[in-house]
Amino acid sequence: MVAQPPVCDFGWKAVDADLPGVGGASHRLFELKGENGLVVVFICNHCPYVKAITERLVRDAHDLKALGVETVAICSNDAEAYPADSFENMIRFAEENDFPFHYLHDADQRVAKTYGAVCTPDFFGFNGDLELQYRGRMDAAGAKKPTGDERRELFEAMKQVASTGEAPREQVPSMGCSIKWKQAA
Repeated sequence: MVAQPPVCDFGWKAVDADLPGVGGASHRLFELKGENGLVVVFICNHCPYVKAITERLVRDAHDLKALGVETVAICSNDAEAYPADSFENMIRFAEENDFPFHYLHDADQRVAKTYGAVCTPDFFGFNGDLELQYRGRMDAAGAKKPTGDERRELFEAMKQVASTGEAPREQVPSMGCSIKWKQAA
């Protein structure tokens, strides 16, 4: 099912969490922040929207790192109902795509719920004070093959955040597959 997140809640403070990463260690979100900001993106392994943007996400993470903005990806999908999103498959997905950022597992889905994540991909761009500044999309291509003419919306917004601490107020929400929530017992 296709889902779309709400408009950016400018200034909302990031919430820290300690999650296991595909590299074998656990990581605290706040410790992964760059000097000028942090992009937290909720993704998964099987979503066609995520697969379509993965190469551009890796490119933007590299480019943003040079500006002092780090990136972290989190998978919160129910791996029992969606085995393609298991931790073992997260490891494989990160290796296949040469992720330059940590890919963390939110098995109990607490982080996704705390952040109000809606879809994959769902981008949360924070400034150096960990205040939310961006809740938009990567670019207009979405799940389609990019033409190369698309504006790099995530990158441009976070580049502005890196230099001013604030993102543009006009943002187009991301779109993707809904988070696969666990059934309540």
